[in-house]
Amino acid sequence: MAFRYSPSYGYQNAAFRRTLLWLCCIFALVLTAISTPPEDPVKCVSGNTNCTVTNSYGVFPDRSTCRAANVAYPTSEAELVAIVAAATKAGRKMRVTTRYSHSITKLVCTDGTDGLLISTKFLNDTVQADAKAMTLTVESGMTLRQLISEAAKVGLALPYAPYWWGLTVGGLMGTGAHGSSLWDKGSAVHDYVTEIRIVSPGSVNDGFAKVRVLSETTTPNEFNAAKVSLGVLGVISQVTFKLQPMFKRSLTYTMRNDSDFGDQAVTYGKEHEFADLLWLPSQGKVVYRRDDRVAVNTSGNGLYDFLPFRSQLTAAVAIIRSSEETQETFRDANGKCVGATLLSSTLFGTSYGLTNNGVIFTGYPVIGSQNRMMSSGSCLDSLKDGLITACPWDSRIKGEFFHQTTFSVPLTQVKSFINDIKSLVKIESKALCGLELHLGILMRYVTSSPAYLGKETEALDFDLTYYRAKNPLTPRLYEDYIEEIEQIALFKYDALPHWGKNRNLAFDGVINKYKNAPAFLKVRESYDPTGLFSSEWTDQILGIKGNATILKNGCALEGLCICSEDAHCAPTKGYLCRPGKIYKEARVCTRVSGTSAEV
Repeated sequence: MAFRYSPSYGYQNAAFRRTLLWLCCIFALVLTAISTPPEDPVKCVSGNTNCTVTNSYGVFPDRSTCRAANVAYPTSEAELVAIVAAATKAGRKMRVTTRYSHSITKLVCTDGTDGLLISTKFLNDTVQADAKAMTLTVESGMTLRQLISEAAKVGLALPYAPYWWGLTVGGLMGTGAHGSSLWDKGSAVHDYVTEIRIVSPGSVNDGFAKVRVLSETTTPNEFNAAKVSLGVLGVISQVTFKLQPMFKRSLTYTMRNDSDFGDQAVTYGKEHEFADLLWLPSQGKVVYRRDDRVAVNTSGNGLYDFLPFRSQLTAAVAIIRSSEETQETFRDANGKCVGATLLSSTLFGTSYGLTNNGVIFTGYPVIGSQNRMMSSGSCLDSLKDGLITACPWDSRIKGEFFHQTTFSVPLTQVKSFINDIKSLVKIESKALCGLELHLGILMRYVTSSPAYLGKETEALDFDLTYYRAKNPLTPRLYEDYIEEIEQIALFKYDALPHWGKNRNLAFDGVINKYKNAPAFLKVRESYDPTGLFSSEWTDQILGIKGNATILKNGCALEGLCICSEDAHCAPTKGYLCRPGKIYKEARVCTRVSGTSAEV
């Protein structure tokens, strides 16, 4: 006999347990001060041979295993040149991997099993700091955390950067990573770079490797190609940043209803230098980040240690994951909404990890130096506790497992896009509670960039994180709503996907959205004519050969394709390929009542 689950059964008791669980986890999260550092993303059977590589989440979008014959760990540019030369002479495929490998997409993968991985893990030193010229030259394996610290030592600051400091300089450059701002040159880190040293394949006369020194003044064409390179031009060895004198920031969070959000989202970034927005659409609320530059002598020693980036008790994280799995199994939308409301109110009530003095939060505004306010990620702290605590997405534990969809909608289209999402929420108010269990929709401002594969216009970047099943053939609760949002952004509003964060479907034909793509591909052909630093994945997303989608049963459940037939969804579980609810051109996996088996 099939078990019938009633959402109302034990609902009050279940809600109480969830509330207690979330409060315990937040308490543990606030108090935890140590963690187990992440593993090296490369694992080898013997020494540095017969290797596999993954991202920090343990799984690529298509769940494939990426292999390589060897991994090399250069400690200097000279060693890097020798490694590239030897591989070029042998005609071997190469790809670069970083210390933590945070790109979700398969940018790190080389083709076949005979390739070479080049890790920048030990290329992490400061080459030169010039306080007078306000420049800092570092090796490409340096993390953002180290970069911020090294700049602060000489009284300088990187003005804009991503919020997670576990990214490396080379990784930032490779994927076009950014913070949030419409001011100055915008929020992309690569637009504050003045010089790049890159090691590419060379001819026999070059000794099979060539070191190129690129800058805006001497080699503007190649420089703009290398600023966002996807790793296909070679290995970035060193990067020189143009920095600014140290300054402070004044930050205040306010929560408001989203009735006028479409208008506010368009103008808010022009009013505040470091503004961002956190939208909770099922709750009808928005958290506004009012964040502005103030003089360095302004009183305040604030610190931003973002709560979700702190180390967390692995036992608590496992319970939270199990709770969401149960909600998915029994289609418990109410449970998700209760948890989402509790989480968002708790994070807002604890100021997301902001403190006025590095210890406690006493009130807004929080004022602190740029190096203490711009980025965080204390779960990377290198103390070992046997996985009692870890980053919550560490693949060695039963922790967070999610899809991430990130795209930049032109600012001129943002109001219409927000209204489309609101229209979906009106159809089913609970549909997006799952997003809010993973913080909500984070929105950051970006501007146009001279980088050939950088942003094309002023835009608002939407970051959606949501549940992913361990079984790739398992459909998700209300997945059709998120799929429709994804397709509205990418196809109705021509949004640009983040190179390192999306599912496969976002990259089909994406290269046609970049007006300077031909110039980029011309530089690639010049630097690496035999494609040693390219892979099947990079060829697909650059439009050189093939496409990123994979057609097979269930492919739409994981974003490997847009469904065109029911088999691409989960027909045996009642999920069929149907048009979108408001964007009829969309094709999404929708649960059709009366077709699914009882649980």
